[in-house]
Amino acid sequence: MSIFGYARTSPRQQSLGAQVAALESAGVDPGRIFTDQGTSSAGRDGLRLLQAATHQGDTVVVTELDRLGRTIGELIELITAFAARGVTLRFLDDDLSTEGSTAKVIVSVLSAVDRAERQRIHERTSEGRMEAKEKGVKFGRKPTIDRDRVQTLRVRGFGAATIARQMNIGRSTVYKILQSLSKNEHVQ
Repeated sequence: MSIFGYARTSPRQQSLGAQVAALESAGVDPGRIFTDQGTSSAGRDGLRLLQAATHQGDTVVVTELDRLGRTIGELIELITAFAARGVTLRFLDDDLSTEGSTAKVIVSVLSAVDRAERQRIHERTSEGRMEAKEKGVKFGRKPTIDRDRVQTLRVRGFGAATIARQMNIGRSTVYKILQSLSKNEHVQ
């Protein structure tokens, strides 16, 4: 039953000093403090080493929830992974611990917050798209096929297979273009 510490700074932050000092004040041996500084999620070697060093009955002390996980989803994954291995997490500034059944409660609350946040983002994105469409903004990839040429060839009496060969496109693409062109004629 060992006590470990974990400290992480984001790329914008400069120093781990305050976090390390808080961990030492909480009783973590300086030799058992793992750190990551200004790294991406993929480059968090300190976290990977911490995970490898901890065993059932150990405790990991972190200053704040957001120092362990960069996103709520990542935080949920890490809390769940540590709990599954019997490792307790303690967050100093948030006065939280995953000891006992508390881990499940924390994960449940964080999951609800994560779902709500994703829903808000989805709603805001949808609203933005609708406003942009109303203003005439077109979404998606710009057409790479000369639709006017397809129509001209069709008017000249060429069949879909011939048009497809001449333009180096699939026959089904020719049909889709002709169908969309005929729909646009009916709308106008």
